[in-house]
Amino acid sequence: MNRTASFVLIASVTLLSGCELPRSGPYKEEVLSSSVAEAGNAYIVPVTSSVTRATAVQPSFGFSADFRNAGLIGSDTIASGDTLAITVFENVRDEPLLGNTGQRVTPLSEVQVDGQGFIYLPYAGRILAAGQTPEGLRQAITRKLEDQTPDPQVTVSRIAGDGSSVSIAGQAAGPGVYPIEAPTRTLATMLAKSGGVAIEPNVAIIRVTRGGKTGKIWLKDLYRKPELDIALRPGDMIVVEEDSRNFIALGATGSQTLVPFESETLSALEALATVGGLSTVEADPTGVFILRDESAAVANAVLGRTDLTADQRVVYVLDLTSPMGLFEARDFQIRDGDTLYVTEAPFVRWQKALSAITGTTGAATSIANTATLGN
Repeated sequence: MNRTASFVLIASVTLLSGCELPRSGPYKEEVLSSSVAEAGNAYIVPVTSSVTRATAVQPSFGFSADFRNAGLIGSDTIASGDTLAITVFENVRDEPLLGNTGQRVTPLSEVQVDGQGFIYLPYAGRILAAGQTPEGLRQAITRKLEDQTPDPQVTVSRIAGDGSSVSIAGQAAGPGVYPIEAPTRTLATMLAKSGGVAIEPNVAIIRVTRGGKTGKIWLKDLYRKPELDIALRPGDMIVVEEDSRNFIALGATGSQTLVPFESETLSALEALATVGGLSTVEADPTGVFILRDESAAVANAVLGRTDLTADQRVVYVLDLTSPMGLFEARDFQIRDGDTLYVTEAPFVRWQKALSAITGTTGAATSIANTATLGN
């Protein structure tokens, strides 16, 4: 080896020893070395069928018994905030109680039900209207007036107002305030009345708040589980939300990004497909990891222990080089906040090192040749 070649080789080794080859994260052996068994702070757990079953914990949505057991309200039930049209027919001509002389019919077209549920009528005073039907209120008004005018005839009709309405907000197709009417007394029919949702139905969540209590369900469950189509109550707040869960994809995948969930459940195989799968030129299919802060209950079940009392860092390992590994990846469920990390194959590291040496050697040789020519 001549002096120039020797200089080039020494320079290349010196440069490589002083720098780190570019990479997207830790190598497989570095992840495995973080194990508690190796004095690290994470539990390394190969994914098996039993591990998949123990970790299959997803957020549970639903309505409490208070929501489910509430019966349908009458489509004509009066509530605070409603506006009523009341007409009194009196059986006198000369001196009617409510109208002018000769006026036997007295219309009271806009009688507001106050916040306490009462209305006020001349000569009848305050009458509780909320919770009654128009027929019940008609009878109550008649009883109040019959001692003051002979055989009064009363009609009462309800105009849906603020008190008998619900609000719809969020990612709804038609947000606004809607009256509870005969065709829209349940959650599903009211959503249909408002135009449905403005987002992908698979990620739509319906939240209902009533009297300080809140329940939420997946939109698709509303139509496949009749018991979730709850009866509405005046003042209900209905909010359409988009699922906010996501996971992080890193390493040798088709995309390194924050990825939102596209369905209620998401398997590891589906998560990989969502980001474009494994990089065919870089990925190590035996080094697919799911990093998660696991609850104590699940960590105890996965590790076969009973002494853990706090959240634990767990690294689940998938090997996609075998058919069983693909099955496990298909069944293992990704959860909100997970990190999906794929390591680089050892060959890629050698390729990078050789490329770096080749490039460094070429640069050093060029420098040496320039120096020689200068002499």
